[in-house]
Amino acid sequence: MKSILITGANIVNEGKITRSDILIKDGLIYNMGKDLSEFEADLTIDASGKYIFPGIIDDQVHFREPGLTHKADIYTESKAAVAGGITSYMEMPNTVPQTVTIELLEDKFRIASEKSLANYSFFFGATNDNIEEILKVDPENVCGVKVFQGSSTGNMLVDNPESLDRIFRECKLLIATHSENDNIIKENLDHYKKEYGDDIPVKFHPKIRTAEACYDASKKVVDLARKYGTKLHILHISTAKEVGLFDNTLPLEEKRITAEACIHHMWFSEEDYEEKGNLIKWNPAVKSKEDRDRILQGVLDGHIDVIATDHAPHTLEEKSKPYTSAPSGGPLVQHSLVAMLDMYHAGKIRLEEIAQKMCHNVAILFEIEKRGYLRPGYHADLVVVDLDNPWTVEKDNILSKCGWSPFEGHTFRSKVTHTIVSGHLAYENGTFYEEQKGQRLKFSRKIQD
Repeated sequence: MKSILITGANIVNEGKITRSDILIKDGLIYNMGKDLSEFEADLTIDASGKYIFPGIIDDQVHFREPGLTHKADIYTESKAAVAGGITSYMEMPNTVPQTVTIELLEDKFRIASEKSLANYSFFFGATNDNIEEILKVDPENVCGVKVFQGSSTGNMLVDNPESLDRIFRECKLLIATHSENDNIIKENLDHYKKEYGDDIPVKFHPKIRTAEACYDASKKVVDLARKYGTKLHILHISTAKEVGLFDNTLPLEEKRITAEACIHHMWFSEEDYEEKGNLIKWNPAVKSKEDRDRILQGVLDGHIDVIATDHAPHTLEEKSKPYTSAPSGGPLVQHSLVAMLDMYHAGKIRLEEIAQKMCHNVAILFEIEKRGYLRPGYHADLVVVDLDNPWTVEKDNILSKCGWSPFEGHTFRSKVTHTIVSGHLAYENGTFYEEQKGQRLKFSRKIQD
């Protein structure tokens, strides 16, 4: 493995921005200091004027393999992720077949070991009747268990109250939830179908998948987690009301109940449905400006702990169908960091806060071994960005297999120039180096009895 010396960069790490060189050897950060020019390296990268973040860790993606590879696959989406500065990801179980047995889980790890350009882990999927399999999952080798309270792509709905209660009572791993009340959603959908049939205007999506549906489901699992002391992580918070469910007084290391915000819920609002249509149809729905702004504020004030993407590609043909047939979700991994950097340029968030919510906090929350920070002895996962290098999202530079983006036509102010994954230069100014694949994430779990 080549040694790499990066010189002259501004390091965004652990709440500070400092000028430092970084020396990488044997896949690890070997040294950091103001002048490491006396060290020899196989490759030297001049990062003068640029900024280095720890590699982004995305705790919620859908890469669609196995079984849905006409939409995306682990190779194409990890490639898009690396181009966007994401060095590690955690992928969801609603594939075909669903990842609900140890055997199927390990099959996905095998595929990733052969194809993924980024580091990886996979959530184990919960169902109404697989608690015995859940209890077999090794907490040091798997990021967590995923519970769908609301129907979404590849319906894995856990809708039996006794099953949900038992999962929260007995599971010792982190439980991540998609929290929407399916009964409320069905009632709302029936109301709009009576008026519009299957071709419901997409602007009514947040009237169907309402704030009430989200809050009701989130409150239910928060109550269960408090009852049993479960480690709960609620994904893609989409409403202002939900933000108040989470504590912002405890250090993250002491929290048992945490929350995630996604890029699209902090960027878009219901006013964008007129222009974007089904391209911004997600579950949970993009809602009001007030919801959008409170979610960002929740990120800043500590109620919400991490920022992720919920990257979930579908083909453009699928997204072009009438409302009730068009699937929810869209590609985001290539553009998540540069979108947050646009928010930085707009004065909405500091660079140090981006590193905290997209790197450090994900590592803390999931107890990932030696990643998420730039520290000697840690795995060398990092991303170099040029903060003032504008570029426009166009079809020919979109890397996700689906070939479209809700950001198409938008000009981002910042650009990712280099991404290093586990000490390997995986991406440099549009060129990929694929001879080394990503590594399986490991977890140093403190399991409570």
